[in-house]
Amino acid sequence: MAAAGARPVELGFAESAPAWRLRSEQFPSKVGGRPAWLGAAGLPGPRALACALCSRPLSFLLQVYAPLPDRADAFHRGIFLFCCREPPCCAGLRVFRNQLPRKNDFYSYEPPSENPPPETGESVCLQLKSGAHLCRVCGCLGPKTCSRCHKAYYCSKEHQTLDWRLGHKQTCAQPDHFDHIIPDHNFLFPEFEIVIETEEEIMPEVVEKEDYSEITGSMGEALEEELDSMAKHESREDTIFQKFKTQIALEPEQILRYGRGIAPIWISGENIPQEKDIPDCPCGAKRILEFQVMPQLLNYLKADRLGKSIDWGILAVFTCAESCSLGTGYTEEFVWKQDVTDTP
Repeated sequence: MAAAGARPVELGFAESAPAWRLRSEQFPSKVGGRPAWLGAAGLPGPRALACALCSRPLSFLLQVYAPLPDRADAFHRGIFLFCCREPPCCAGLRVFRNQLPRKNDFYSYEPPSENPPPETGESVCLQLKSGAHLCRVCGCLGPKTCSRCHKAYYCSKEHQTLDWRLGHKQTCAQPDHFDHIIPDHNFLFPEFEIVIETEEEIMPEVVEKEDYSEITGSMGEALEEELDSMAKHESREDTIFQKFKTQIALEPEQILRYGRGIAPIWISGENIPQEKDIPDCPCGAKRILEFQVMPQLLNYLKADRLGKSIDWGILAVFTCAESCSLGTGYTEEFVWKQDVTDTP
């Protein structure tokens, strides 16, 4: 990602990548799978990663590697976004920021190699360098353990039950093997690398407005005002949606727009946050837009189910303008969800 002072918009695209490229030591930006945690200490716990609406464990949606090169304490910096995918809720969202100096306890001072390591197997690492154990189902902090083998860790009773039903019941007596035999729990989203490109300038198109004058000419004043109000609303909606479509026209597959401090592009005129709707950081600083997740990402998630599933128009992620250092752990930030609304 670009340095803090740069203002060009960077676009993210989902692409397949080998598993080794998506591990923590490669500092990836990625969608789905298990989180590639940046700092191995101070991970958000099960309570922080529970849906505020239905209390079920959240699913990891994506992470963006967004260092601030002019800040020694944020040489490495990542934003981690989680969402609820449990119907009928599918509404909870939480986002966390973590940052580290270049010299730290977890990573080499030198950049990672761009060549695959000698061992490029698909085995899942469920213990961090800090010693923290991760849940076998979701890859988040796992403080609970199987009472029989004491080798399997979980974030919650729900995930322990799910893993037991899908295979741990059989492998519990063979703890030396089950780390490499993790079943598909149908909980993780498909995994992709987020590849970044800089957006080119796009010329805005002129949006034509409908003329209601002939309709309203012979009508009463009250009805005329109502129609005029509707026309203005539809015209504003059309303008906003047309601007959105124009902005993404050159790169319609973009799943993410990154630009720290830029203005988001909204998909609708409804539910646009005001400044008062974006809470300040606990440090006292304002929060600014860091990136927005586009609806095109939904095409990659294979999350459609009968009934309700995850959906959004725009997910706008706001982070501390000062990117404050509140300890070595993960600081919760703010995400605003704008749905697609049907204009009457």
